[in-house]
Amino acid sequence: MLKLIASSRIHRVHPTVLRPAHHSASPLLRVLSSLGGLSWRNANVGGRYFFCSDSSDGSDHVVDAGVQAAEESESKASAIVPTYPRPEDYLTVLALPLIHRPLFPGFYMPVFVKDPKLLAALQESRERQAPYAGAFLLKDEPEADPSVVSSSDADKNVYDLKGKELFNRLHEVGTLAQISSIHGDQVILIGHRRLRITEMVSEDPLTVKVDHLKDKTYNKDDDIIKATSFEVISTLRDVLKTSSLWRDHVQTYTKHIGDFTYPRLADFGAAISGANKLQCQQVLEELDVYKRLKLTLELVKKEMEISKIQESIAKAIEEKISGEQRRYLLNEQLKAIKKELGLETDDKTALTGKFRERIEPKREKCPPHILQVIDEELAKLQLLEASSSEFSVTRNYLDWLTALPWGEYSDENFDVTRAQKILDEDHYGLTDVKERILEFIAVGKLRGTSQGKIICLSGPPGVGKTSIGRSIARALNRKFFRFSVGGLADVAEIKGHRRTYIGAMPGKIVQCLKNVGTSNPLVLIDEIDKLGRGHAGDPASALLELLDPEQNANFLDHYLDVTIDLSKVLFVCTANVVEMIPNPLLDRMEVVAIAGYITDEKMHIARDYLEKTTREACGIKPEQVEVTDAALLALIENYCRESGVRNLQKHIEKIYRKIALQLVRQGEMIDATMLPIKDKVDSDELGQNAVQNKNSELVEGIDPEKESETSDEIHKVQSSDQSQCLEVAKESGGDKEIETKTIEQVLVDESNLTDFVGKPVFHAERIYDQTPVGVVMGLAWTAMGGSTLYIETTFVEEGEGKGTLHLTGQLGDVMKESAQIAHTVARRILLEREPENPFFANSKLHLHVPAGATPKDGPSAGSTMTTSLLSLAMKKPVKKDLAMTGEVTLTGKILPIGGVKEKTIAARRSEVKTIIFPSANRRDFDELAPNVKEGLDVHFVDDYMQIFNLAFDDEQSQNIK
Repeated sequence: MLKLIASSRIHRVHPTVLRPAHHSASPLLRVLSSLGGLSWRNANVGGRYFFCSDSSDGSDHVVDAGVQAAEESESKASAIVPTYPRPEDYLTVLALPLIHRPLFPGFYMPVFVKDPKLLAALQESRERQAPYAGAFLLKDEPEADPSVVSSSDADKNVYDLKGKELFNRLHEVGTLAQISSIHGDQVILIGHRRLRITEMVSEDPLTVKVDHLKDKTYNKDDDIIKATSFEVISTLRDVLKTSSLWRDHVQTYTKHIGDFTYPRLADFGAAISGANKLQCQQVLEELDVYKRLKLTLELVKKEMEISKIQESIAKAIEEKISGEQRRYLLNEQLKAIKKELGLETDDKTALTGKFRERIEPKREKCPPHILQVIDEELAKLQLLEASSSEFSVTRNYLDWLTALPWGEYSDENFDVTRAQKILDEDHYGLTDVKERILEFIAVGKLRGTSQGKIICLSGPPGVGKTSIGRSIARALNRKFFRFSVGGLADVAEIKGHRRTYIGAMPGKIVQCLKNVGTSNPLVLIDEIDKLGRGHAGDPASALLELLDPEQNANFLDHYLDVTIDLSKVLFVCTANVVEMIPNPLLDRMEVVAIAGYITDEKMHIARDYLEKTTREACGIKPEQVEVTDAALLALIENYCRESGVRNLQKHIEKIYRKIALQLVRQGEMIDATMLPIKDKVDSDELGQNAVQNKNSELVEGIDPEKESETSDEIHKVQSSDQSQCLEVAKESGGDKEIETKTIEQVLVDESNLTDFVGKPVFHAERIYDQTPVGVVMGLAWTAMGGSTLYIETTFVEEGEGKGTLHLTGQLGDVMKESAQIAHTVARRILLEREPENPFFANSKLHLHVPAGATPKDGPSAGSTMTTSLLSLAMKKPVKKDLAMTGEVTLTGKILPIGGVKEKTIAARRSEVKTIIFPSANRRDFDELAPNVKEGLDVHFVDDYMQIFNLAFDDEQSQNIK
């Protein structure tokens, strides 16, 4: 009803039609009128007017008033049309269905009539000066929920009801309503009195017979009725304090009401409440005044609760809004004050000033097309609203553009001698890499400037590829930046995101330039052989533009959308396996292979670099520990046999951690020993009761632990090469006492190495001192470096025509084919040497490569397999301390192999004296360092018969063990 009141049109009743309220104001009326402090003389009242006829016998006044209104005005716009018959004379009326709420006596209600016949009948009745109809509430459908508001579609269906169907849907009790006015399809009704339908007279339009209902008699002086009515009024007073809408209704009603009676009070409360239509219909149907008042009291009480909730919601929202407004106003005032004082400018001006100030020092060096873009974006920033999303995008874009080091280069140092010294300080060996860097510096010195190149360092893990990049940057006096592309599957990480995306950022290289602040840094791209490939493109292809010297002078980042000159950047890439790098990318690189370190190099690295770094990290002084050469050699040979030195560093750290714990325990034991001596000196010489325990000096370089261990946890380590002694010297000099504590250094030797690093991980790769018949040592290359590999062949069974070869050892396809080729070549050579020997034709053989759990593949085992087969066939062992490598063809030619350095290192590790290499690898061997080639007897062959003669020496073949 509240919604209906708020949305309905305002209809004014002619003043002569309405009875002035002050002529017959009862005490009850005066109480109600005092609820909102209403003025009786206020004529400008907005809202709805209420009809004032008495439901019992006051209709004649209404008629008289209507006649006077007709005399004074010729217009038909008056609210009440004069009628000669009295309302109670109408026993047959047109039935008007009400959809949303019932009409109470004394109230206006606009009704929309969609039925043309019914509208015409109402117009005709009004013109016949019989302007009365019956307003009846429409029942809900049986399955409908009355608390749920019906949709417009449902309303349309209601308007379609006609005749008998409409009659069955109407509530029996309704209201006799005067037709005040008709505007189009809107009919203004004024409720008079209650009616009850008795029967249907006609269907279209629906006309029904009615009985006029009167309230049951009641005692006006009944205390219960009075108390109930006063409670209704009291509740209305409380509601009026919170709801201005209710206040308008009460003011309008009391302005034009007649004698205010208890029934009218009940109707008034129910009519203006927000109760649903069924509850209002229940009040309308109730003829017992006391029960009607009780029902109304329930409705206004519920309205009171709703008003309280409304007030609390309004208060909470008002507090929130007022707090935010106050904060906003204060901030705006603060900005205005600061701006007046010159302490601060507005956001856009400050941002523009910051960007201009940042780019100003670089303006002379900055390319013109970059300056043009920056100026355009700054102008655009001034036109944008600070709250728009485009503003933040432009601000971030300008932030990146102005932060990049346009035209700024670090001064390079082209001193070759200094560079040589720095490279030697950081790394031992690696002659190839150092020479390449020195060449680069020399070219830069002659030209006066340097161009960026792409150097790819390939080699097994732990050989120092990443740290070499850092050393090169230090030698060249360039800034260093490293990022890894291992597993990278998104092209945007390299080329940047478009600015239209949320969270867009430039690529890695642009981030690098911003971080280092120069345009000629050294960029280390790690793990380039482990590039991924996902749904977001192929990063390997995206790297082509970055690394290609012909293209990177105009590198285009998607985010910046301007070209950047990367031609002065020195790119250093690292990879474990060069074959995994895509060929177009590999073609743009200069590959420098790092094969790994031999034992001698590892010894130098451990002594000069690893041991020193670890000792400092553990807080141990050089004089406190001694690790013998024998211990380091055993550590390298038995624990850290791989090509790199990362695992060696871990083992050295493990040794020094245990030494640190041992030294700390010894220091605590010395403190415990010194405690009683110190106490005695303090008490005797100084005469103090309190004992002061002040240790003048802790063990040098040891960090004291916060938690001390008990004497039960202190263990003394006693061995032949490891001891400790305690020297205490007391010197009296005044009131001071000097104590000197000395811990003898810890000695790590081969005998006690297992106490620090556990049992050996590797055993000697060399299984045989003299290889037996059918066994030959080969040389293999792995990603971890080189290793020796035995190939064993044994006889299974003999039978006519059973010449077969069975292979095991998890061999790849290439090695399986090598074995078949070796079998054929061995049969041919045996046939030439011993024509009468049918060994291969009648023997079932088994060839095995040990360590069956390790996959093996590669084209360098053919000569070794052939030699193994021939050794078994001729029952001759090969020469002692011999290892060979090389692929053999069906005609007996030996093909070149790779990994010469790794295989040579593996041979030295196994104490092999004689090595057989293909002739094509002579140049690779000559390039090796002298300490790698020292003591080796190397033979270069291009035909297998040369290997045969070397392997099956007559003198050695007699020494069969």
